[in-house]
Amino acid sequence: MNVPIVLHFHDVSFSYPHLMVLEEVGFHVHEGEFIALVGPNGSGKTTLLKLILGLEQPKSGSIELLGQNPSKARVQIGYVPQHASYDPSFPISVLEVVRMGMVEARGRQPKEKLRQLALEALHQVELASLADRPYSDLSGGQRRRVLVARALASKPNMLILDEPAANMDKESEQRLYETLAKLKGKTTVLIVTHDMKRVSALTDRVFCIDAHKEGKVGRTVVQHMLEEEPDDGVKRILHDVEIPADQCRYPQEAGNE
Repeated sequence: MNVPIVLHFHDVSFSYPHLMVLEEVGFHVHEGEFIALVGPNGSGKTTLLKLILGLEQPKSGSIELLGQNPSKARVQIGYVPQHASYDPSFPISVLEVVRMGMVEARGRQPKEKLRQLALEALHQVELASLADRPYSDLSGGQRRRVLVARALASKPNMLILDEPAANMDKESEQRLYETLAKLKGKTTVLIVTHDMKRVSALTDRVFCIDAHKEGKVGRTVVQHMLEEEPDDGVKRILHDVEIPADQCRYPQEAGNE
């Protein structure tokens, strides 16, 4: 049985007025995959996310997200930003922050049902016991996990996390990835990171945004091989081994041809 494609970039190029950012980018993501998107700071990762979420439009090429235009499909996406500013003096509880992730559902479901969904999302990140605590009282790692719960509360078809472990202590990072491990295979996950050497052991495939090459201004997205590292719980990215585009398919697909 073929595994559905949930995200497909078809020869996408994008530029700002005086800067070519992406050039003829093509890749696809299957339902249930755990994908890492890597690249140095300034390589175009944020721009790629904006294109996926329909916040920017490609200059050429096309993007399909869950079979639709990204601007229509983004309500089905759970997004965890790298930075989420807030006013620590504003009296908002952890549960109320999570319920913000269900804005689209508020007019269609009873208040108690929405509370239940928010609590379920907090259970997923192991923070249900802090539901009534002020959000400002939490540690940085706990606040990041609350944002993951906010993204999960709407039962998204795809979860996108931008630098989720940035500035996290080791314990918080471990708890975050334990949460994501429970989602693996059930929800499509795309994690963005600038770590060009290693990614989580959960990763199925890694896409790297190439730096500038001689004679080319824009950047492309290249898929690289991964290598298990014993006892570390991580995978090493083999930047010198690229996977051809026609080989980045599930075994089921190849067997059905």
